[in-house]
Amino acid sequence: MDWLNFFLADVQSGVGPFLAIYLAGVGWNEQTIGIVLTGGGIAAIIAQTPAGALADRLHSKRALMAVGVAALAAGALLIALRPSFLVVLSAQSLIGVSSSVFGPAVVAISMGLVGRGAFDRRQGRNQTFNAGGNVLAAIAMGAIGYFISNRGIFFFVVGFAIPTLCALAAIRADEINYDVARGADGPQTRSGSSGFLTLLRDRTLMIFLVCAVLFHFANAAMLPLLGEMLAKGHGRSSMMFMSACVITTQVIVTLLASWTSLKATQWGRKPLLLIAFGVLPIRGVLYTLTHNALPLIAVQVLDGIAAAIFGVVSVLVIADLTKGSGRFNLMLGAVTTAVGVGAALSQSVAGSIVHRFGYNAAFLFLAGVSALAFVLLWRVMPETRRVHSFRAGKGDKALETVSEVA
Repeated sequence: MDWLNFFLADVQSGVGPFLAIYLAGVGWNEQTIGIVLTGGGIAAIIAQTPAGALADRLHSKRALMAVGVAALAAGALLIALRPSFLVVLSAQSLIGVSSSVFGPAVVAISMGLVGRGAFDRRQGRNQTFNAGGNVLAAIAMGAIGYFISNRGIFFFVVGFAIPTLCALAAIRADEINYDVARGADGPQTRSGSSGFLTLLRDRTLMIFLVCAVLFHFANAAMLPLLGEMLAKGHGRSSMMFMSACVITTQVIVTLLASWTSLKATQWGRKPLLLIAFGVLPIRGVLYTLTHNALPLIAVQVLDGIAAAIFGVVSVLVIADLTKGSGRFNLMLGAVTTAVGVGAALSQSVAGSIVHRFGYNAAFLFLAGVSALAFVLLWRVMPETRRVHSFRAGKGDKALETVSEVA
């Protein structure tokens, strides 16, 4: 699992903020880049909930991941060979669909391997090794973009699909407990369409969903916008600046992820989420105070803090709220779908604001949205570190929540 998370990060990184710089370098404007990124986001949105349902239902979760890795590599290759609007939009859609399986599948395999008792720590390790892979990818991609070409980054992605598949093959299928992997108490727990009704009835889960959507709406566009801003007038060095931003963020995630999983058990989920949500508006405002590359890179420390905490704790919150339901990955996919709506709209809305009013206006707008998310989380969201179980009888109408005894 450690190596799978490490190499998977290498595969995914090249189709993130580096794509915005690559497209800006070949003459695309901010609005067109935003449309393409939004297209990939929409495809991911459509696929997220079915991907979560597949992760619950399929016994062969490794095969689901393998198909996703192969499709992502194919999309990266298309972007490298034909950076035209229709081709890139199609490739981004393919990448969006394929990437949607990674989150639920990795979490399902992790839960099935270690069980609920060790899942907090395992999720921390997942994020730690994923961040370590992102650091390696950022260094390699920055060097490739500077010394070779921005296009070479996408060939790097294709190459690293091979060790990703090897790491996946090294995980033994018979060590993954199917029922535990889907958050069920046993084989008698059903997994079906009534999970959506359960989601709508759970007030705490709905509050968290709204907070998460606002968080990602504010956060998703910040780094791509920063990359586009750095790309103007810096030529090849813009890729090195973006690499430095990603490296700064991921080093902080690497250092904090395991600590976060430990404190999530000791302190609860909400105090850590307040930290993650609180640094985001500060980050948005700081981006407007300078266009100097070094201070902007330093601001990415705040991005690392938010990413480390949200990446670990958000999954734990969903696991808390779906314990015993058999729908853990379905719920994770549904929440990720809603979050994807916010992230996709963020790219398009922020790109349009930049096109009309400039970068500072876009960053301040995103900071305002993130401040709203922080207030909502603080005032309305309850603590979830408790025993929160769904009963499988009679349409799953019985919902029992028992406070955990410390």
